[in-house]
Amino acid sequence: MKRITMYVMLLVSGMIWSCSPITRVTGSWVDGAAKGKMLGGQTIFITSLTRNIKVRTELENGFTTLLAQKNVKTVKGNEYFNPEFYQKIPPEKQLMSKIRSAGANFIMTISMIDKNSETRYVPGSRGYAPFPYYRWYGGFYSYYNYWGPMFYEPGYYVTDKTYFMETNLYDISSNKLIWSAQSQTVNPGSIDNFVSTYPKVLVDQLVKDGLLPI
Repeated sequence: MKRITMYVMLLVSGMIWSCSPITRVTGSWVDGAAKGKMLGGQTIFITSLTRNIKVRTELENGFTTLLAQKNVKTVKGNEYFNPEFYQKIPPEKQLMSKIRSAGANFIMTISMIDKNSETRYVPGSRGYAPFPYYRWYGGFYSYYNYWGPMFYEPGYYVTDKTYFMETNLYDISSNKLIWSAQSQTVNPGSIDNFVSTYPKVLVDQLVKDGLLPI
């Protein structure tokens, strides 16, 4: 029974690890002049710098929902710019003029700056505990009978995928970067998993950095 329970726990643990993305902020920066100035009541133009329409749309939607809870208005780039707009970078004046016409005070950019894949070996289920704490160390047969099936469970290889993201906030009036955060997400599994967690982690960081209320 203990052996079955242990195996089930390992299996469930592996399923949770493979299905649940782990996103954490690895570093953030706030411009000295921006510290203590809340974004409440302001309007942020949000643009995810990717050509993947689903990722762009879901990320911008996720940030919009969470920022609305902090009394921050948003303009979503995926709704404001047509798909052709992303095919070629327009001149700066044309781009800024269009964003200003949306009534935004700030611009938030979301981009992937790097990604990495690493393959590792996961051994079969094994364990160690010295005699006399467990009865199966009392003799060869009891030991073999208990642990044998586990020793013969094959190991396997898994590939861990890590995505490194950067989110920046610019003040339109001064054209200055006022906040930046870099993060990494391990094994997102799917787009839906990633976009459901990333915006919350970054909005929480804005709260920690004093730009949004608790």
